[in-house]
Amino acid sequence: MEADSVSIWPRMEPFLLGALQVAPSSKLSLHYLRKMAIYVRTRDGCFPILGWPMWKHIACGKLQLPEDLAWLYFETFDLLVGHTPEERLEWAECLSQCSSKSELDQQRNKLSVDTVQFLLFLYIQQLNRMSLRTSLIGEEWPSHRTRSPSPSDREAKTSSQNKNWDDQAHLSFVQSHLAEILELLVEPGQLSQSGQALRDCQISLEAVRSLGLLLEGSACHSRAVQPVHRLLTKGLLQAQSGYSTLSRSFALHKLLSCLQHSLTLNPFGMTACLRSGKKLAWAQQVEGTMKRAKIARNTHMAPPGSKMVLMSQVFKQTLAKTSDKLTGANIKIHRCSDSFIYLLSPLRSVSVDKCRDCTLVLGPVETSVHIHSCQNLRVVCVAGRIAVGVSSHCTIHALTPTYPLLLPGNTDLTLAPYHTFYPSLEDHMASVGLAVVPNAWDRPLLLGAEGLANPSPNASSNPDPACYRLLPPAEFHTLVVPFQMEGDTCEVPGGLPPPYQAAVDEKQKRIQNWQKTVMAARLNKEQKRQFQELVEVKFHEWLLATGHRQELDSLIPPTMASLKDSNGPATDTTRVNDTRHIRSGQAVGRSPMAC
Repeated sequence: MEADSVSIWPRMEPFLLGALQVAPSSKLSLHYLRKMAIYVRTRDGCFPILGWPMWKHIACGKLQLPEDLAWLYFETFDLLVGHTPEERLEWAECLSQCSSKSELDQQRNKLSVDTVQFLLFLYIQQLNRMSLRTSLIGEEWPSHRTRSPSPSDREAKTSSQNKNWDDQAHLSFVQSHLAEILELLVEPGQLSQSGQALRDCQISLEAVRSLGLLLEGSACHSRAVQPVHRLLTKGLLQAQSGYSTLSRSFALHKLLSCLQHSLTLNPFGMTACLRSGKKLAWAQQVEGTMKRAKIARNTHMAPPGSKMVLMSQVFKQTLAKTSDKLTGANIKIHRCSDSFIYLLSPLRSVSVDKCRDCTLVLGPVETSVHIHSCQNLRVVCVAGRIAVGVSSHCTIHALTPTYPLLLPGNTDLTLAPYHTFYPSLEDHMASVGLAVVPNAWDRPLLLGAEGLANPSPNASSNPDPACYRLLPPAEFHTLVVPFQMEGDTCEVPGGLPPPYQAAVDEKQKRIQNWQKTVMAARLNKEQKRQFQELVEVKFHEWLLATGHRQELDSLIPPTMASLKDSNGPATDTTRVNDTRHIRSGQAVGRSPMAC
């Protein structure tokens, strides 16, 4: 294997799902992480596995981080690493049985992580650190690696609101910080008194194996993606990386040089998806309004963890999908407006960026739903985590086992319980390891640049504790997914919280009383006709006033003789049935739903 034929790139998921989208605490700088790296290797019970009790001791006792913030990092890393759905469901069952903080602490004490990988995870929190020159001029200064961006590069940059999705930012971060990343892998005995790695020090194979959290690659002429340690111990790359089969270790300076030479852009990242990803056709769309929309995917060729679907500039549409092409994919919804989007498959993650006046109904999301720079958005989801930043007038109907994360810049958010279902929902939830309990939708954490904000009204921290409210039960309505599908789920999983169920029952009682009143009036045929016309006029006035008219009209498809996507005929077709739609009356007509 020729050394030049090997490509190594930053993995997408650690940056996409692992780096919190807020400036990190100063206690996670390299200075403190070096100290932590030494500490965990010289204390019993910290290496190679780090349990929650020892991390809490380090974070709260040494780094002076609040316990909730320490748990947030620990829990985020655990969301990122691979657990089977069965393991996640078992963990949820154990948490749901905890009735006190002491019982919760006992359960958390059972959780442990790979020590070195957790160190690397803490280090990449620097991804969203704002440098002084960036805050002044808006972009980083040019470096010797800077080149003129191609149109595809500019499009990728425009589509990328934050660095978590930007594969070029991931590559730049690793290239700029590779030496420091490798330093965290060095054994304490090979460090100088100041804690820096000596030039002639060695890094063990096991430590480089942990580097696989951040890096992977492949050999030329092979699409098989391999862990970075496997590539570095074969052929000519073995010599370039300074790997010794006798000591099972790498020479630091050679390893650094080899990785710098081999690093390249992720071939499964957003840039490649925008350049060469397959386009998607939608069975249900309004004539003329999809011209500027961009919907692409790499799910036909990307390995697990790198599958993505990008949706941008969808305008005045109702789009609906349930398909294996979505299953396990990371979804980015960008600059969409005045639309209703249903993605009814089990998903890996969802990012919603710069959208306004939209309703998003999502299938179960294994890791996180992140909402950023959005206005007047309604999101309905079951998810491992919810995070919202720099958004206003958004309503989140959620079922989540973790505390919703409210980042800086939010105003007028509304948190509400999950309030819908579709027939295959519970099967989809089980496939990604999400249960109905515990459900922490109404207990948000407010995370700012200075750490967790005090949730009391008198707090001065950012974000503002008044940035959100819990939806009053009197304003609560259930949502009906207006599509006929296969499956057994016939009610909201876990039911509604008692105050909200009582509000629904009260509204239903009013309807029944109204029906009894109409029947008791004993109207004749002409009176019934006049009364019906009056009710319909008022109903249509209400539809126009609330915007639900567009929502209903968009469910009526244009006449389509045939529909083909880039793969040929549309598949996975289901039908829109004559069902009630988002408390807006009856959805008229039948419409296909395809991927």
